Amino acid sequence: MTTTAPKLKTSAMIASFVDPGQRTTAAPFGHALVAAAREDDKIVGLSADLAKYTDMHIFAEAFPERFFQMGMAEQLLFGAAAGMAETGLVPFASTYSVFAARRAYDFLCLDIAEPNLNVNIVGGLPGLTTGYGPSHQATEDMAIFRGMPGLTIVDPCDSVDIEQAVPQLAASPGPTYLRLLRGKVATVLDEYDYRFELGKAAVLRGGADVVFVSSGLMTMRALQAADALAAHKVDVAVVHSPTIKPFDTATVLAEIDTPRLAVTLENHTEIGGLFETVAAAVVRAGLGRRVVPIALPDEFLDAGALPTLHDRYGLSTERIVARVLTELG
Repeated sequence: MTTTAPKLKTSAMIASFVDPGQRTTAAPFGHALVAAAREDDKIVGLSADLAKYTDMHIFAEAFPERFFQMGMAEQLLFGAAAGMAETGLVPFASTYSVFAARRAYDFLCLDIAEPNLNVNIVGGLPGLTTGYGPSHQATEDMAIFRGMPGLTIVDPCDSVDIEQAVPQLAASPGPTYLRLLRGKVATVLDEYDYRFELGKAAVLRGGADVVFVSSGLMTMRALQAADALAAHKVDVAVVHSPTIKPFDTATVLAEIDTPRLAVTLENHTEIGGLFETVAAAVVRAGLGRRVVPIALPDEFLDAGALPTLHDRYGLSTERIVARVLTELG
């Protein structure tokens, strides 16, 4: 009698970064886009052969006549979206972040951003949210896009951010870029009396010793680390900045301009993302404050299981706690 090993349901290479027991919501982007499209018949969806992997398939099933499969041609994807926006439609164009930022930048810049069209780019697998290595890890997407005039950049923490951001992005007149968290997405911010507001940061909790300024999934980790640091008698404030551009300088600097240790946390290389956005704002304001970055290193990352990689590159809760305790001496 021959026996076979049970089939693994989830490859270790793409294991979720969401911790066991964490509440999740399935495909919040896809469902939020469907809800927005029911209110606005100008919303259309496009994908470059990745609808299933960017949760755009939810929209395609609900509105097949308003969904356009462009095939593996990201330049065509953005060119078509630009043309649709010129006619008054509101396109949401989904692909992987690496393809949007690296492969089709010029089309996004000249076809969409330069004429200031309402095209919403939805980028899957931002930062270290896949274990498949540098070909799929968009660790520098915000650095690439921050220099593009007029492009709004949103780095959501969880399902709450995504659900509330989608209708606001649709209503925003210019181009936007959403760093998509897909599949079973953590649900975190509903516990903090939080509402997403485009262009605004929010103080989620106060603290006397340390202030975290975070974006994306790292706000979830910042909140976890703040709870863990309380056991060490370290009181941590958390400021969530889901919009990287335009940046809410006033809210963030009001929290940084104190004697507390200031730390930024982001799922992105330390080059050109949240840390450098905050540091530039600090320098321009003449605050003279030190800011400690917790971010991905300036290198191509390894492939492997996400929990292992997050720990290796300093994004895990345990590594954040250790870094803060070291900084505090």
